[in-house]
Amino acid sequence: MLRIHRSAWLLVLLSAVLQILIFPLPDFYLLSWIAITPLLLALLRTRQPDTLQIRAGIKLLPATPLQAFLLAYVCGILWYAGTCYWIYDVMHQYGGVNTPAGIGILFLFCLYLAIYHGIFGLLISLLNRGGSKNSFPRLALLLSPALWVAVELARTRITGFPWDLLGISQVDNIPLARVATVTGVYGISFEIMIVNAAWAAAFLVPREKRKPLLIAALGAALVLQAGSLIPVPAILADHSAVLVQANVPILQGADWTRDYFAGTLLDLSRTSLVAAASEIPPSHASLIVWPESPSPFYSSDPFFRDAVSNLARQSNTWVLAGNIGNRNASQTPDEATQIYNSASLVSPGGEWVARYDKMHLVPFGEYVPFRRVFAFAGGLTKEVGDFSKGTSRVPLDAGGSKLGVFICYESIFPDEVRQFAAEGAQVFVNISNDGWYGDSGAYAQHLKQSRMRAVENARWLLLDTNTGVTASVDPYGRIVSSVPRKARTVLTASYALSSVTTFYTRHGDWFAWLCAIISGAAFAARLLPRRNT
Repeated sequence: MLRIHRSAWLLVLLSAVLQILIFPLPDFYLLSWIAITPLLLALLRTRQPDTLQIRAGIKLLPATPLQAFLLAYVCGILWYAGTCYWIYDVMHQYGGVNTPAGIGILFLFCLYLAIYHGIFGLLISLLNRGGSKNSFPRLALLLSPALWVAVELARTRITGFPWDLLGISQVDNIPLARVATVTGVYGISFEIMIVNAAWAAAFLVPREKRKPLLIAALGAALVLQAGSLIPVPAILADHSAVLVQANVPILQGADWTRDYFAGTLLDLSRTSLVAAASEIPPSHASLIVWPESPSPFYSSDPFFRDAVSNLARQSNTWVLAGNIGNRNASQTPDEATQIYNSASLVSPGGEWVARYDKMHLVPFGEYVPFRRVFAFAGGLTKEVGDFSKGTSRVPLDAGGSKLGVFICYESIFPDEVRQFAAEGAQVFVNISNDGWYGDSGAYAQHLKQSRMRAVENARWLLLDTNTGVTASVDPYGRIVSSVPRKARTVLTASYALSSVTTFYTRHGDWFAWLCAIISGAAFAARLLPRRNT
């Protein structure tokens, strides 16, 4: 009934593969300039014409709305399976689900989120309404970049999983990435889509007009990508921090004996002190950071509190330590039982002066949504806790240095991270435990997304992770220094404070919303009845 030509399916497969390859670990980011082109071609040259249309010289017709949704939906399923395959390992190894259930969860995840790809295909088809006579799809191609960004915004705001937005692939292209200081990462996605639409246009026009468009598309891709070859001077850093990569294994609760707990805490304290006491250019370390980790470090545990306080006093340094926080004793008994994924700030005098509680929790990792329906996933929250949400993104004040602290998964949300800078954060600190991902591409994908947050807000970013990558990132998104993964070690990380705010910091996702408004207006206009001229 659908009569989709096999070439359309092959183009969908090609597009999915190219989209997978532009993200870590393959990281062939050069392919981003053509990765969506095959999908556009599949949507705009899809159906086999009937006999009369063939005689009229029509080769392939545009997809119907249902066909377009199906083609793009399949592309999305393949893309999510190829980039988020690590979800199976997390659910199977740490969530306590068996192999079939783990595969099933990954499959359902792909089926759900691929809907956004499907919506993109559907909108392209609806904007191309009336193109059944093999006409050139001007409006669909012209608006495809805005449509893509609008769908990315929906994925961020509605589903809450903006993993690997298209623009992230160009974080190493410093001149192009600087666009994000105005538009956020969505502006980079827009530019990439413009070039992809140009490639698609070149293959859709008559053969005699194809060469100029191919040259133009190639020239645009080369010019935009050439920015990655331009040397950019280093940015002066006048502060330093000791980032402790704990490399604590993810253990079952029963494996955390008191001796193992005490030994781990003692070793982390000793490692921190040695690094803080050494000669650290350009000056004495102003901050020691411990990552989010699977360690049962509770802020209410006197043994843990004393160890961190002693570390702060002995090093005469501010300490930011990941831990499991809870309500103050002054709260009601019911509220006191609530726990939080927290980062506590301890003064050089050993006083616990402030705390950030993670606000955007990981579904099925830090809480189970619709618990009765998804009771099978409770094993994962047993490992990391069933947390409550924090309520404030106010920076933590470390002796006049305002720290924008966010935890792990929160770094993938552009608008949420920029709120720290808007509130006055002078440097970003992201503590994380990427040990859940193992050696899959997830840790590298996470790193790229975190780096884009530094670019968008022109802030230094200190990344302190349990198993790596632990790094210092400058406001251009460059990794200035890092240490090897999967080792207990420290990084003396240089950074600087900044109070300058970018346009994106001040105005947020204005560009993405503009794309959504334009797309909505074009879609509404397309649905209006046409009047004869």
